[in-house]
Amino acid sequence: MASSSLLLACVVVAAMVSVVSCHPPKVPPGPNITASYGEKWLEARGTWYGKATGAGPDDNGGACGYKDVDKAPFLGMNSCGNDPIFKDGKGCGSCFEVKCSKPEACSDKPVIVHITDMNTEPIAAYHFDLSGHAFGAMAKEGKEEELRKAGIIDMQFRRVRCKYPDDTKITFHIEKGSNPNYFALLVKYVGGDGDIFGVDLKEKGSEEWKPLKESWGAIWRMDTPKPLKGPFSIRLITEGDEKLVADDVIPNDWKPDALYKSQLQVD
Repeated sequence: MASSSLLLACVVVAAMVSVVSCHPPKVPPGPNITASYGEKWLEARGTWYGKATGAGPDDNGGACGYKDVDKAPFLGMNSCGNDPIFKDGKGCGSCFEVKCSKPEACSDKPVIVHITDMNTEPIAAYHFDLSGHAFGAMAKEGKEEELRKAGIIDMQFRRVRCKYPDDTKITFHIEKGSNPNYFALLVKYVGGDGDIFGVDLKEKGSEEWKPLKESWGAIWRMDTPKPLKGPFSIRLITEGDEKLVADDVIPNDWKPDALYKSQLQVD
């Protein structure tokens, strides 16, 4: 018969093993996903958050600064991305095909999701935390709830070019608090690469493009001691170094918390 001290030691060791098993080791993030497109599928893990058939965050927004992601053109097909997907905001707006083959409820048919939010759970090199609606979209017809009950699943993904309906144009939202000396701009619905790596502004009558700085998510800002005078043209630089110019898209009488739609889109 073991001594009481030995029994106590065994209990402590067992408890330590139990604690370790409940906290699996952190998985380091994979290399950043860039604007390269091909047939290859990569492995990831998938989870979902928010309401079972919802668009993700309770406020229908997320860490990119987008709002109304439950409405067109996103229609709730949204996802958080971990570090190499979200890329500290530079991945906002990028598009991915995602699919799963296991468990049995998976359809193995790809669906397209937009990156509108971020996650930091270190459960895989690549981790998509999808809206409940997007997660269920990977299921066989009628098996959506069964798939959501699976919780964490293995899945596959690949980057694809974003494609929006013909009537969806690149749109700019001037953020609350903006004024002639502080200008903050949210960029939405960019086709092609989807994500933005640079934003420049040109005032009417000027030939100078002034760069905006990243603020957070898909929001870019400019602080200037000299008041800005509209109308403004906006130049966007996508991750693949494509340059898009929306001439005089922000009018002279622009207002904070206002939305301005361009006539510009990427095929």
